[in-house]
Amino acid sequence: MVDRFLTLNKESESLYKEKGSKFIGIALPVQSEDEVKTQLELIKKKYYDARHHCYAYVLNPEGTQTRANDDGEPNHSAGDPILGQIKSKNLTNTLVVVVRYFGGTKLGVSGLITAYKTAAKEALDSNEIIEEEVRIRVQLKFPYAEMNEVMKLVNEQDLKILDQGYEEMSILTVSVLVSRKENLDERVTFLNNIGHQIFLTS
Repeated sequence: MVDRFLTLNKESESLYKEKGSKFIGIALPVQSEDEVKTQLELIKKKYYDARHHCYAYVLNPEGTQTRANDDGEPNHSAGDPILGQIKSKNLTNTLVVVVRYFGGTKLGVSGLITAYKTAAKEALDSNEIIEEEVRIRVQLKFPYAEMNEVMKLVNEQDLKILDQGYEEMSILTVSVLVSRKENLDERVTFLNNIGHQIFLTS
């Protein structure tokens, strides 16, 4: 179970030129296929007069969802080299688009592979790679007298406090690393078995 992954911090661009053709690389963080579609539409609108808009993306914390698209270039000459650059940096939730303006001279398959790979690499190199955590949001409800015990739990289990509320019971909204959720459940059950009153809800 993955509780941390690498992704990009922002959008970045690169420009690679070869025999009159221009290759503009655009690298950015994305969260879902819907966001990929939205970003592709925006990029195609911005570079509406380009010959090709080739791209690749990797999604999910485990990096299990991938796609590469040659957008009319010869098979595996554009999308796969772009995807290879994303994977070489162990990135996920990442989209890279390389926009090509044709310069009149054909580059051949090997030339295209080099151009798309280089444009993708340079766009990624000019970005900042950050580490994100995969967390689950849960609520702890407890009488105020249990506050000390709950704060011990927060420290022990590396919980992040998102919100606090006080009604009849104290309510703490926290996030827990996905890999530690089961351990948190077991710890709360143990505390309740020895006489505490702490209620955990997802």
